[in-house]
Amino acid sequence: MSIQLIVQFLVLVEETKTEAELIAQLESVLKPYGFEYYSIRLHSRQHQNSGHDVLAAHWPEDWEENYASRRYPIVDPTVRMLGIAQRPFRWRDAVLKLKTDPNRARMQRMMQDAARNGLLDGYTFPVQGRNGLLGHVTICGKVVDLSPAEVALFDAAARKVFWRFLELRERSEELEAVPQLETRLTRREMEVIVLLADGLTSNEIAKALEISSHTVDWYINGLQEKLKAKNRQHVVASAFRLGLTT
Repeated sequence: MSIQLIVQFLVLVEETKTEAELIAQLESVLKPYGFEYYSIRLHSRQHQNSGHDVLAAHWPEDWEENYASRRYPIVDPTVRMLGIAQRPFRWRDAVLKLKTDPNRARMQRMMQDAARNGLLDGYTFPVQGRNGLLGHVTICGKVVDLSPAEVALFDAAARKVFWRFLELRERSEELEAVPQLETRLTRREMEVIVLLADGLTSNEIAKALEISSHTVDWYINGLQEKLKAKNRQHVVASAFRLGLTT
């Protein structure tokens, strides 16, 4: 498939004046690739599965109702991957990555159900904001093997269409605002973050700062709480987004 379709979309998306035009442009580039279905979602911490944060979506008939009634969001591998992914990922790769998950059987049933509804495979593109994951774009349908170049271009297109929806709804400025930390970080915490960002382990940080590894872990746990981070990698990612380190 010619990547010229995606390149053309990247140019035309800025010229759209209405959401209907934007959706038409999006579908014009997805369907030739075999992606009949899509979803553009703005994440909401208060209402993770609420329909109110869906900017645009096209799914198989009754799929959304079945998805909710069968409690698939709990085991959906794409939802789980969004919690840790910084880059685009393919659905089947997410399933493989979570092969040791205790809910593996339910996860497989969900993917089989999805396939029966025409959702054979897809790609998900996380959209990061200054305060973490802002939303995501999913394109799916037939099994399509995108080249690395095509994935990169679709990633750019996903971000473009996501932000264009927000612009049309006059919400882009509020979501681009730089968040303010509710608590201040100490000098030692800043030192730990910088060393974490350099890829050092607890033992290596302890040697560099001449403190015990137990104390380093104590600082890291405190940073996770302050930055509302899930793990060390999330601490570093949050630090970058908040401008605490470069």
